[in-house]
Amino acid sequence: MGETEPLKRSKSRLWLVVGIVVGAVVIDQLIKLYIATHYALGESREVFSWFWLCYVENNGMAFGIEWFSKLALTLFRLLAVGLLGWYVDTLLRKPETPVGYIATVAFIIAGALGNIIDCVFYGKLFGYAGWFYGRVVDMFYFPLIRNSAGEVLFFRPVFNFADSCITCAVAVILLFYLKQLNQDTGTKKKD
Repeated sequence: MGETEPLKRSKSRLWLVVGIVVGAVVIDQLIKLYIATHYALGESREVFSWFWLCYVENNGMAFGIEWFSKLALTLFRLLAVGLLGWYVDTLLRKPETPVGYIATVAFIIAGALGNIIDCVFYGKLFGYAGWFYGRVVDMFYFPLIRNSAGEVLFFRPVFNFADSCITCAVAVILLFYLKQLNQDTGTKKKD
């Protein structure tokens, strides 16, 4: 017997999630491994005046913030990915959930997984720390606005592909799927 239309749609949505997660993690890891093996730590190369590749390692969260111990941060990231995986599973079971919304959550999972891989494996792989104590490899730098002395005024952070997946997905959710997020989390916008 053939599959019903809802089952086919559910399977295609699952494959979309798997494709996004696997594809984005592979791209992220290939870029990071290339930078970590072809650049010296701290090395920068200008691609364009407004775009540089800079090899830095981030021991904390976004922008190098260190609120927790490294192990606690890595375990928190693993828990967050597990919860997001559960959330995607619940979204896949609802045929009315927009595919774009499911895709954005998949990009958040992919970005988190990309950075988790660094934390779990890179310390051991590159020989500077044990399991779960690795640093996240960052490389994209966009010094877009400089003052007359050449100092960068905007945009100073160095980030990676995984960070971009998370940031862009969150922006898309806030711009286009906030109503969906509010419905799923049980919060309502006050009039």
